[in-house]
Amino acid sequence: MKLDPQILARVAGDTDLWPDFESLCDFGGRLSGTPSERASLDWLKRRGAEAMGVLAKVVPVPYGGWTAKRAELVMADGRPAACHPLVRTIATPPGGLSAEVIDIGRGTPEEFEAHRDEIAGRIVLVRHELMFAAGTVHRRRKYDAARAAGAVGFLIAGPLNAGLVTGSSGRNGAEGIPGLGITPETAARLRPGPDGRPTVRMIIETDEAPAETETLLFDLPGTTDEWVVLSAHVDGHDLAESAMDNASGVATALAAARALAPVASKMRRGLRLAFFSVEEWALTGSAQYVEAMSAEERSRIALNVNLDTVGGSAHFTALTSGFAGLDPFLQSVAGANGFALRAVRPLMTNSDHANFAMAGIPALRLVAGFDDPAAGARHVLTPADTRDKVAVGELRIAAIIATALTAAGCAAEDASVWRA
Repeated sequence: MKLDPQILARVAGDTDLWPDFESLCDFGGRLSGTPSERASLDWLKRRGAEAMGVLAKVVPVPYGGWTAKRAELVMADGRPAACHPLVRTIATPPGGLSAEVIDIGRGTPEEFEAHRDEIAGRIVLVRHELMFAAGTVHRRRKYDAARAAGAVGFLIAGPLNAGLVTGSSGRNGAEGIPGLGITPETAARLRPGPDGRPTVRMIIETDEAPAETETLLFDLPGTTDEWVVLSAHVDGHDLAESAMDNASGVATALAAARALAPVASKMRRGLRLAFFSVEEWALTGSAQYVEAMSAEERSRIALNVNLDTVGGSAHFTALTSGFAGLDPFLQSVAGANGFALRAVRPLMTNSDHANFAMAGIPALRLVAGFDDPAAGARHVLTPADTRDKVAVGELRIAAIIATALTAAGCAAEDASVWRA
């Protein structure tokens, strides 16, 4: 389906795209539970209503609140090293946790297996990888593997020249081990020496208490009772501006909504603009949204188009979550509108689309710079995730692609083929 020229003109000439992106960056990292997140959600209620012409439906999202009060890493020589607590890490005992460090490299399943008899009672050190690439082993898998093998702590070294790294520990409930992000330079100091493996002391103090955030939904019904959900997550991390991840996605979703809202009532399927939070905390907001729906409600969602990290490269990939029927649809839309779009089929549980997909709803994630080690995405979860890594032209392309895919999803005659 070729995008209507008037819709294309609206999204290509959108003068609010970049200002929206900068406004989100101005709020800071938007870590869940902080004033930064709260201010961005309040701003989004207004901007979403202006884009869609309807007020937000605000859905409460209760979750396990967490705040880091103190994080230290003391090296074997007694000197401190730079570190950052992984989100939702457990605290160490009051006096800290001292143990040997075992460096197992990237932290692949094969490396964990090779060191399985050496991990128990030690602190595991692994490496952060390019987030969006085939073969990437996600940080949470490494954390879970370390805990399962009996490790007492977890260290993850940031990507080369990007300093510290953060991210969610992925722990559920009270279970877990203390986790810190460190620099590559610190990791190099933790190699075994003539005297064996180095011993370090981790000190982490946290506050945990029930908390609540929000999911924001803006609905414009179509001519049937079916829907296409256009989504992005607003929360991020406190090391930087969370510019690529995910101010880029939120600003792009707003631009696509502005382009489509004037014709939404004439489309076959309604347009639902959804902004989730606590995505960085194991996809909590979208998980609660999908779980709360009845089977009938789920059946009426034909497609989820999720925008996450759509800045930092002009090359775009759609992660199609195992739905083979989405691939020909994507290529048809890309061909009709003259843009290139790679499709990667295996389900990747790295953003909110995964919760839709696991509930049987066709879902894709649009991402920039997949499989490109030089793309801006290499700075995600580091202090370098800032607005200067994103070009306005990249966001413009992302907005056009997102608008074309959403419009085609709303207009398609038979959505059942996407569930294949």
